[in-house]
Amino acid sequence: MAAPQQHGTLDPDADVQPTALRVVSYNLREHTANGELASLAEASQADVLCVQECDSNDLAQSVGGLTLAASTKANRLGLAIYKRDDRFDLQDFSIHSLQKSLHDRVLAPAHERLIAMHLRDREADTEVIVASFHASPLTATNSLRRKQIEAAHQFVRDLSSEAPAIMVGDFNYPWFQTNLRRKIEEHGFALSLSDQPTYLRYRKFTGHFDFATSVGLHIAGVETLPAGVSDHRPILVRAHYEHPGDTAGYPTVDVSAA
Repeated sequence: MAAPQQHGTLDPDADVQPTALRVVSYNLREHTANGELASLAEASQADVLCVQECDSNDLAQSVGGLTLAASTKANRLGLAIYKRDDRFDLQDFSIHSLQKSLHDRVLAPAHERLIAMHLRDREADTEVIVASFHASPLTATNSLRRKQIEAAHQFVRDLSSEAPAIMVGDFNYPWFQTNLRRKIEEHGFALSLSDQPTYLRYRKFTGHFDFATSVGLHIAGVETLPAGVSDHRPILVRAHYEHPGDTAGYPTVDVSAA
């Protein structure tokens, strides 16, 4: 696991570069942190906000200047994505089930573990895919979670094989990340951890549970934000387009090679 670094902070007055992309991810712990979304969106200056473990029937249509773009409907613990309407046009989105663990089959917390969104960024004059992801819990094997991540990347690429993409969420993968990084890089994506652990509820499970994978983006930093009522801390990913306005030439994912 990556060593913790400087504590992440929020500066609402910080300058944001014109082609910068600020993506926040937050696991709401069975929807208990839902009331924090508006203040989190405002304080982080998020362009896109991805949430996990939400109650889709109790989500606000707008939070902190962001509009609810899509959410899962079949889950007890759902996924959702908010975006800035004054910056992004929604081209398409897709919701997917992934390979189930025993925990999934017995308790049925989440049939759908990925929501991916194809956006047109008018500010940067480019397209981008943003996805919210929630892997099976620690009762499942790392091998199963790697298969879920690989399949999720393929679904992301199905929306566009050329646009830059970022997938954030609760990966439930705090240990043995060297092997995970290698597998992710084999499929054309990069793995980015935050500067502080994101899960602090149980001492022996402390680690980086929430992080980002990306392609076609330069990740300038991933901050672990201050804790709220959830057992996860939110993360803020600051990214820049590698080639603004040019969506050609990005690698595609071949899950069958895993």
